[in-house]
Amino acid sequence: MRSSGILLPLSSLSSPHGIGCAGREAYRFVDFLKAAGQRYWQILPLGPTGYGDSPYQSFSAFAGSPYYIDLDDLAERGLLTTAEIDAVDFGADPGRVDYGLLFENRFGLLKRAAGRMDPQDPALTAFFAENADWLEDYALFMALKEERGQVGFQRWPAALCGRHPRALAAARRRLADEIFFWKAAQYLFFDQWTKLKAYANQKGIRIIGDLPIYVSPDSADLWANGPLFQLDARGRPSEVAGVPPDAFSDEGQLWGNPLYDWKAHKKQGYRWWLRRLAVAASLYDLIRIDHFRGVESYYAIPAGAKNAVHGRWQKGPGMDFVGAIRSQLPQLGIIAEDLGLLTPAVRRLLAASGFPGMKVLQFAFDPSGRSDYLPFRYPRNTVVYTGTHDNTTTEDWQRSADPREVAFARRYLDVPQGESVTPAMIRAALGSVADTCIIPMQDYLALGKEGRINTPGTLGGNWTWRMLPGTVNRALAKQIRALTRLYGRI
Repeated sequence: MRSSGILLPLSSLSSPHGIGCAGREAYRFVDFLKAAGQRYWQILPLGPTGYGDSPYQSFSAFAGSPYYIDLDDLAERGLLTTAEIDAVDFGADPGRVDYGLLFENRFGLLKRAAGRMDPQDPALTAFFAENADWLEDYALFMALKEERGQVGFQRWPAALCGRHPRALAAARRRLADEIFFWKAAQYLFFDQWTKLKAYANQKGIRIIGDLPIYVSPDSADLWANGPLFQLDARGRPSEVAGVPPDAFSDEGQLWGNPLYDWKAHKKQGYRWWLRRLAVAASLYDLIRIDHFRGVESYYAIPAGAKNAVHGRWQKGPGMDFVGAIRSQLPQLGIIAEDLGLLTPAVRRLLAASGFPGMKVLQFAFDPSGRSDYLPFRYPRNTVVYTGTHDNTTTEDWQRSADPREVAFARRYLDVPQGESVTPAMIRAALGSVADTCIIPMQDYLALGKEGRINTPGTLGGNWTWRMLPGTVNRALAKQIRALTRLYGRI
């Protein structure tokens, strides 16, 4: 069935509390999607942000970010007062997230709310029990990070870094209150998000979540599951993740994430991964697996390298892993982020999996005309985007991209010089044969570079863009609905 949706991070919603959350504006956005004739809301990872405020470098592959807890809901529950919330500085710019202020000021409010919760509440204790397999380690990890001044766990005392049982037991006693807070914050996040998702589903809107393939080097996942990763004798990554040099970067991309020991995962029947996917399936209706080509083969870079030049390709778990997912989680909908270097082996794996891949129109206009991203080359089982969170907006692309690419795009889309290519790019995506079309909200708003979410390979200023209050309205919904109907996606 032909369908469409909008890409908008939860963090980018307007809110009086510094960052978008699972509150009133999220419900209003669901109503907007319904009015606009959309079937999908695609978001970015919801995990606690770590290094560089990136949702792809999270302290946990399972947890949700406490930043996304709706404070107004906590006031309605009697866990906070309006005066307590209003007394906190969340930042003066409604169009940007100030992560520094959030870190300094939001946790104090959340700890106050947690202190007013009943530890014997049956819903709370049931959540703790159902998620104990990841929640206990995550809460202890975060409590220890707080105690140790937020330094990475590799710099903790050896007994804590190495998870010696006596040291962990002492920490659990010493940090009992802090551990309860981190667990309670997860209960609040999951409770609010589950209700929002149910509302969206009731309105006919399905949530597309985003699952980073790798975990952060400073995460509860690596700390608690060391044998599942490629570590040296000191428990540190021996090689790390990234991608090799290409036309966009002479040095490649050095991500620094620890690599999986796929043999160890296979011996356990991919238990950790299947549990991770099952938790994600409770949060989303479909899951976009980031860097899916790493399932076929992954690029391993020596730990300590300054760039990604001297890495090597290693075989991934391939169809054995995909088969385990399909066998154990047969109802799970997956989108394979297959952008980048696509070898014949990657193409065969994608075809065998049955998962839809991705096409990005901003990558389509190589002047040679040979790009696989040109719409006439699309298979039906694919998801097309004008751009993603790692691209600039289409308005800015036409100004900042290679002029030869832009000129080709104007010819292909029949856009005269002096007119914006954005409306034509949206129409080309919607009109393509791809079963699913996802348009970034910034393109519907015709925003320039100020609307960019992330510039890969840079630190600072990313992940901060937010919509201003009142941005989405009936007129815009009517306009999007008309386009959606025109191209048979309603």
